[in-house]
Amino acid sequence: MDTTLQDPLVGHVLDGRYRVDARIAVGGMATVYRAVDTRLDRVLALKVMHPTLAADATFVDRFIREAKSVARLAHPNVVQVFDQGTDGNFVYLAMEYVAGCTLRDVLRERGALQPRAALDVLEPVLAALGAAHRAGFVHRDMKPENVLIGDDGRVKVADFGLVRAVDTVTSTTGAVLGTVSYLAPEQIENGTTDPRVDVYACGILLFEMLTGDRPHYGDSPATVLYKHLHEDVPPPSASVPGLAYELDELVTTATARNPDLRPYDAVELLSRVLDARNALSADQLDAVPPQAVATDHQNADDRTSVIPLSLSVPRPLPVNDDDAELNRTSYLPSPPPEPPRRGRGGRSLAPRRGLLAIVAVVLLALGLGAGVWYINSGQFTNVPAVLSKTEAQARKQLTDAGLDVKDVKRSFSDTVKPGRVISSDPKPGARIRDNDSVSLTVSKGPEIVRVPDLEGYSLDKAKQRLKSEGLVAGMVTKGFSDDVPVGFVIRTEPGAGTERRGGSAIALTVSKGNPVDVPDVVGDDLEDARQELEDAGLTVEVASEQVTSEYEAGQVAKQSPDPDTRAAGGDTVTLTVSKGPEMIEVPDVVGDSVDDAKQELEAAGFKVEEDRGLLGLFGDTVKGQSVDGGDTAPEGSTITIEIR
Repeated sequence: MDTTLQDPLVGHVLDGRYRVDARIAVGGMATVYRAVDTRLDRVLALKVMHPTLAADATFVDRFIREAKSVARLAHPNVVQVFDQGTDGNFVYLAMEYVAGCTLRDVLRERGALQPRAALDVLEPVLAALGAAHRAGFVHRDMKPENVLIGDDGRVKVADFGLVRAVDTVTSTTGAVLGTVSYLAPEQIENGTTDPRVDVYACGILLFEMLTGDRPHYGDSPATVLYKHLHEDVPPPSASVPGLAYELDELVTTATARNPDLRPYDAVELLSRVLDARNALSADQLDAVPPQAVATDHQNADDRTSVIPLSLSVPRPLPVNDDDAELNRTSYLPSPPPEPPRRGRGGRSLAPRRGLLAIVAVVLLALGLGAGVWYINSGQFTNVPAVLSKTEAQARKQLTDAGLDVKDVKRSFSDTVKPGRVISSDPKPGARIRDNDSVSLTVSKGPEIVRVPDLEGYSLDKAKQRLKSEGLVAGMVTKGFSDDVPVGFVIRTEPGAGTERRGGSAIALTVSKGNPVDVPDVVGDDLEDARQELEDAGLTVEVASEQVTSEYEAGQVAKQSPDPDTRAAGGDTVTLTVSKGPEMIEVPDVVGDSVDDAKQELEAAGFKVEEDRGLLGLFGDTVKGQSVDGGDTAPEGSTITIEIR
C-alpha cells in the first residue's frame, strides 16, 4: 500500500506554486516530498517542517536563517536551496531534486566497497564540506543517509539543516544533535562543534565504506556513545586483511578521539585523501574486499550501479572467420600472378619469385604503416601525471619522458603541500610533441593572512576589505554598542591580527546601537503608553485584535517585548489593547458558612474580602455580600462578604 496516499500534502499545491507529487522520506525535523514548481515547470525536492516544530517560533526563525545561509553555498557537490516560504502551518524549503539513491542504499546493497569507489565518494563529500567550512559552517550530521548519489554518478551532500557557525560553541543539556554512530567525542561530552566533528564523521564514513560495517556497536545508543568516548576506531585492515596502510592512516587520523590530532577541516582531510590515492597502486585501489556483496546488476533501473564493484574484464578478440576481415592491417592489392618460370635443371622459379613478391609487399606495408604511425603518433607523447609530486620528482619524470621543464611558477594552495606540483601546462595526459616543454606550478602552501581591524567599518566596506585581504565574511550577528553607530562593525571573530589561512570565513558582529530599556506600559491608557514608548526611541505597533483582561477597556493588556528587556533604538513594541474584563454572574452565598462562601466565590473567578465588624468577630455565617447573587461583576474583581 502506498503510504503517500495517506499524506494530506500529496496532491496539494503549497504557496500556490509547488505541487506535491509524492513523499520521499520522513526525518526527525521534516518530511521531504518530490514536487513540481508550476511556475518554472521543474521537478524539485520540498522539505516541509513537522507541524509540531513549526509551532515553535524560535525554531522556525533558526530554520529559516540557516537555510538562507546554506543557500549561499554555491557548490556542485551541495544540494542547492532554491526557495523558502510558509503556507498556513507549513514551513518549507524548495531544494534541488537528485534522482538516484543514498550512500546508505549503496552500502546496504553492496556491503564493503573497493578502495577506489570509496575514495570516489569521499572526495566530493569533502569538497562540499570544505566549501562549507571555509564559508563558516559546520554540517554536524554527516552520515550515509545525507550523501546522495545521482543516476549520473554525481555525489552531493544534503541536509544542512543542522549547520552552525564554525566559531559557535553550543552546549546541549538535552538530546545531542546528530546520529550516534557518527558523533565525535567532543559533541557527546560537551556539545562543542567545529569543522573537526565533520572530519570525524567522514572518517567513520570511510571506515564503513571500506569494511561494510560501522566501528562501534552496542545494545543501546548510550553504549555506542560510551565507545566513541573511550575506544579508538580500529584500522579498517583489522576487518579487511591486506588493506593498504595509507587507508588505515586516513581513518585513524580522521577519527582521533583528541580533536587536536585530526585534520583541522575537510579541506586538509581532502588533501590527505588525494595524497593517499596517489600513493596506492591500481591493484590496491581495485582490491575487492571479502565483505563485498556480489551482484550481477542486470537490472537497468539499478541506481546504485554507478559504484563499481569489480574490475572491468577486457573484451576478447574476434576468433571466427567473419571477424577476421575487421582485423586487416593492409588494404594494398595483391600483385597479379606471374606465369611459372623454369630455372636450371627444369625447376620452377615461381615459388621463389612468389616468396620475394610477398616479402616486398610486407615490407612496403610496414614502411607505409610506420610512416603513418610516425605522422599520427610517433612524434607525439603524453604529458606524465606529475600532480602532487615534488618538484624534483616531476622534473625527473618529465625528463625521462623526453620533455623539458620550461619554467616553474609558485602559487598558494590550501590542498597541496608546499613544494609539490599543483598543475602543469599542458595538463597531465595531454598530447604534445617529443622534446617539447612543460610549465609547472608548484605549491607555496596555504596563504596565511592576518585578520584586519574592521572596528568602525560599515558592513559593506568590511566585506570588501576582507575580500581584498583574501578572506571572506562569515556569519553576521548583531549586538548593542554604546560607541559604534548602527550598522557598523563592533568586532570580528577571530580578532584583528589573528593569522588565518586565505579564504577563511571571519564572523562579524554589527552594532544595533545603544540599548534601550523597554518601559512597562501594561495597564496604561493606549495613548499614554504610545507616548512613553516613542519618547524612549521605540516604534509602536498596536495589535489588530483586542483581548479580555483585568484591565479596563482601552488600557494596554500586554506588550511584546516584555517590560525591562533591552531593545535597539527604533525597534518595534507591539501593544495589545484590553476590551475590558469578562462579566461573570456572582453566586448567592448569603446564609453560607464563611469557608463555603469563599470557596464558591473564588471558584467563580472572584477575589474575596471579609467584613466582620465588631459583632462578627466570632461569627461564621454570611449575612450579606457587596454584589447581590445573580448580578454580574468583572472577572477577578473583589466581592466583600459581611459576617455576623
